[in-house]
Amino acid sequence: MTLALTIIAVVTTVFFAAGALLALYRIVTGPSILDRVIASDVLLTTTILVLGAEMVYNHHTRTIPILVVIAATAVFGTIAVARYVSKQDKPEDQPR
Repeated sequence: MTLALTIIAVVTTVFFAAGALLALYRIVTGPSILDRVIASDVLLTTTILVLGAEMVYNHHTRTIPILVVIAATAVFGTIAVARYVSKQDKPEDQPR
């Protein structure tokens, strides 16, 4: 492994860790459920990126099914929460 590749690996690891920690902070402290959902999407996306970077780094494709499952979970979870929140946000005295 070359020095440049080692530096790139360390820098990307630091950025991925910072993004994951900031997303976890927003999940814990987010004032609304939508903030928490967006932060969980960021965390899942960061996980997908970490697994993808690991695949590139180690030259394999064994974790593609895991990436697909995580992506599907993120999409379906976001859709479920969006439908739940949209049902709650309807005004009660809507003009017809």
